[in-house]
Amino acid sequence: MTEQPGARPPRDRRRAERLLGGAAEPASPRPQQDRPAAPPALRRAALVAGVEAAGLALVALWLLFLTFTSTPDSTSRALAEVVYVSFFAVLLGAAAAGLWRVSPWSRGPVVFLQLLLGLLGWYSAFEWGGAWVGVPILVLVATELYLLATPEARLAFLER
Repeated sequence: MTEQPGARPPRDRRRAERLLGGAAEPASPRPQQDRPAAPPALRRAALVAGVEAAGLALVALWLLFLTFTSTPDSTSRALAEVVYVSFFAVLLGAAAAGLWRVSPWSRGPVVFLQLLLGLLGWYSAFEWGGAWVGVPILVLVATELYLLATPEARLAFLER
């Protein structure tokens, strides 16, 4: 319905404007901000975090498969483990995207998850006897922490 110029608005609309105020003026467009380009070390760290997130997602699917095809001692605990691993995979994937965009919030979760993965890798390689799992995890963790500790990666976050 189009209004005629000079015609009075409907009664309900006049009452609403009187009680709530008229329509707001359109906001001015935001100015474009220059995003600093991520240094190569930070891009590589984002790629490593993405690979780890994909690996964690595969582990979550494998644990879910094992939960339904075998007889776990506690189904609720087995499903909780799947939920935890899935949550960490999603968090690491989001943090990898944040590293790619040089978002300051992303570095903390990545370092925290690297410490957890480092503990898992150490336990797998040296305590459990699964060096075929633990050593690649430890290599990825060491690579990720090294890339985040390089001066160019640290300075990229300071420039923001």
